Formats: sequence, C-alpha cells, structure tokens
Amino acid sequence: MQDLFGKIRKVAPTDSTVLIQGESGTGKELVARALHNLSKRAKAPLISVNCAAIPETLLESELFGHVRGAFTGAVASKKGILEEADGGTVFLDEIGDMSLALQAKLLRVLEEQAIRPVGSTKTTQVNIRFITATNKDLKAAVRGGAFREDLYYRINVISLEIPPLRARKGDVELLVKHYLRKYSDDMGRQVKDITSGALALLMDYGWPGNVRELQNVIERAILISDGDLIQPEHLPQGVKAGDEFTRHSSDRKLSIEEYTKQFIKEFQGQYNEKQLAELLGITRKSLWEKRKKWGIAKD
Repeated sequence: MQDLFGKIRKVAPTDSTVLIQGESGTGKELVARALHNLSKRAKAPLISVNCAAIPETLLESELFGHVRGAFTGAVASKKGILEEADGGTVFLDEIGDMSLALQAKLLRVLEEQAIRPVGSTKTTQVNIRFITATNKDLKAAVRGGAFREDLYYRINVISLEIPPLRARKGDVELLVKHYLRKYSDDMGRQVKDITSGALALLMDYGWPGNVRELQNVIERAILISDGDLIQPEHLPQGVKAGDEFTRHSSDRKLSIEEYTKQFIKEFQGQYNEKQLAELLGITRKSLWEKRKKWGIAKD
C-alpha cells in the first residue's frame, strides 16, 4: 500500500485523469477523495456519482442538467453535476456500467471541457478534473464492444490498482484499530481494543467484501460489545466459520469469484439472504445477480 500512497501523492497535484481499479469494497472512493484533497482543486467541489446506482434514463440529466420542457416532468431548468463541479473534481464510480451512448457524450466533455444540457442547443465551458473507478475489466469490455476504446484511453492516463484486502493482510490490524477508534467515538462507546483471539480470526478471514465488510464487522462488534474489548463472540458467525473456509480456499488458490461462489454454497443453509449478502459485503441485488449468473439455487 505504500507504493499506492506514493503514487497518490505524485499524481494528485496534476490535472491528469485517473482510473482507479479494484474489487468492490476496496476503498476506491477514499483514493479519489485523497487525490482531490491533495490537489490544487481541494477547495473546490468533489462530486461523486455512482454510474451503476442511477438508472440510465436519469443519469444523463443528472450529469449534464436539462432545460425546462426537455422531457416530461422537466418543469424547470436544472444544473447538472458537471456544471456544479466546475473548478473541482468529478468522481465517476462504476464507469464500466455506463451506456455506450452516454460514454460518447462523456468523451466529448473530456476532450472539449464543454457540456450541453439535455434539450439545450447551447454549450457551457467547464473546468473539471475527472477521476473514474471500476471493478470490471475494462480492457475485456472494450474487446467485447461494451466500452468505447477511445474513452478507455482518455480516462486511463494514470491507472491506480487497489489490491484486495486478502492480498494485504498486514493492513487488517491497522484498519481494525482505525475503525475501532472511529466507531467508538461516533457511537459514544468505550471499546478501546480487541483481544488477540478476535484479531487472529480477522487476520485469517478472506474478506470477500474487502474494507467495506471489515467496517461493517467492527461497527457491529462495537454495538454488541458490553465491555471495552472486542471478543471472538462479538464477531459474526460467518467470520468465525470463514476462518476454516478461508484456509481451505487458500490451499486451492481460489479467485475472488470462485471464493464468493463457494462461500454462497457453503453458508446459504445457515443464513438468510440479507445476512449472506452482509457477510460478503455486497447488496442483496448483487447476491441475486451472482446466483443467477452461477446457477446457484437457494437451499
């Protein structure tokens, strides 16, 4: 991670576009925020947009704005995110989910630093730095025709790769101590530390949901703790069960997809859909999509 931090410090002062790549939950938005905060644009807005969370029909209007009467329900003109971020930074998360039509319009903004609201004939100049992120293989998407090649090279001037938490076990203890302090302060609790037994379980766990999952585990442990230490019994059963599962999986060197698939099959009989999704650090919709993709029926 020190190599990544060094790259962030080196790249932040520039206006180059940055593509952040990594699995879900690895902290891509935190890296984007660090890039902005260390840049000359730090006092200007940083606006984050999750391209996968906004329906395609609404995303264009959200980004570019619209004029009155541009479509049904457009009773007044509205500035878009790109205009509101003028002088600052726009972080486009999950850019791999953006439609090809919208990709073409984004490419024009990157090349000309100009936007045209939906329904308008006038363009407005803007000054924006773009940071994008994805958990998808964009090169494969380009080859498959799902992502524009010209846009890929435009956003990939600087590429930062965030390794999954399972590949940087040395960070687990640091993150645990950080989130212990943060959530204890936020919730007004006096949980100060974690026992060696509980920490060992966290160190051995595979963290398919990465840092986001670790955050959830620590927050939950603090909530149910009745003392000033996190004990093994305060950890989710999935983490404790995942200890043995992770060692078994590590022996077979499973990819994250294979790991997740096996985890679902192994523990779906013990947990409901909400709990299983939380253990994996994903949404229930994502869990449903993975079941459909892999043909895993509910027990």
